[in-house]
Amino acid sequence: MGYDIPDPYCCDDSFQVFDEQIDEEHKKIFNAIFDLAKAPGDGGALSALTKITTDHFSFEEGMMKKANYPDFDAHHAIHVEFLGKLNGLKCPVSGDTIQFAKQWLVDHIKGTDFKYKGKL
Repeated sequence: MGYDIPDPYCCDDSFQVFDEQIDEEHKKIFNAIFDLAKAPGDGGALSALTKITTDHFSFEEGMMKKANYPDFDAHHAIHVEFLGKLNGLKCPVSGDTIQFAKQWLVDHIKGTDFKYKGKL
């Protein structure tokens, strides 16, 4: 996909899926990646990113199930793969890994989450 990563790295209006809770949770993930980028050796920042992301995926998938979202299985598989990568990380987290996380989130919201706009 390769959507542009915002600079500074933050969740602006171009990332809105127009569900208040999901949009707020996306902002929290952006902030958690930003915090980890500032302190790649901070295990607490890595743990926070993993928890925030896990909780968000759980909520989002619950909304999808409730709405009988047709692409649930594919979307869920993408979440599982990313969480697997997060859970495998150790501090200090490399700059390349942080860049990957930034790009993944931007691409996931704009390329994958946008598909459910108005359907949940």
